Amino acid sequence: MTEIIDYLDKLFPNPKCELNYKKDYELLIAVMLSAQTTDKRVNMVTDILFKKYDSLEKLASADINDIIEIIKPIGTFNKKASNVISIAKSLVEDKQGIVPNDRTYLEGLSGVGRKTANVVLSNIYDVPCIAVDTHVSRVSKRLGIAKKNDDVLTIEKKLNKNFPEEKLSRLHHQLVLFGRYHCKAKNPLCENCELKNICKEKGKN
Repeated sequence: MTEIIDYLDKLFPNPKCELNYKKDYELLIAVMLSAQTTDKRVNMVTDILFKKYDSLEKLASADINDIIEIIKPIGTFNKKASNVISIAKSLVEDKQGIVPNDRTYLEGLSGVGRKTANVVLSNIYDVPCIAVDTHVSRVSKRLGIAKKNDDVLTIEKKLNKNFPEEKLSRLHHQLVLFGRYHCKAKNPLCENCELKNICKEKGKN
């Protein structure tokens, strides 16, 4: 696994989340909104959303139809708009507006699952964890870390087992970026990849 770490460090020496946010709750909401869409598209709508509603209190009392209009470009907007308001209300009522270092609480919020909680805990509280999204899943399977039919929790456990704990948060960002810009679902950049010798799909793309 040292080979993977060294190559990803070479490609992405300063990896970071590509979702834009200035406040902890903005990251939480942005990650929730990012399901089944791109970070670029989410950043477009959150730029508008967080400027118009610049506090949790304002989001909690927002007109859902206005939220829907703002986030329409990202799809599944009715449910996500409801989640935005529900998350804001919960944080205001339960936690005085603070996003807590509490996985159980976070996963109990509307639209928030393990992946979203992992991203938030890793970025805000430096909790060593990896959020398995479509990029991390694809890369893990291609590099032989996980098997073809492994689910996201199994992949997460295998990543945790195979890599040092102190590397996990950094590795998460690197795997996402590697999957997004190099080891892409379609037309991956295999020719110059220094990991092609261990790739399970070598020669298939």
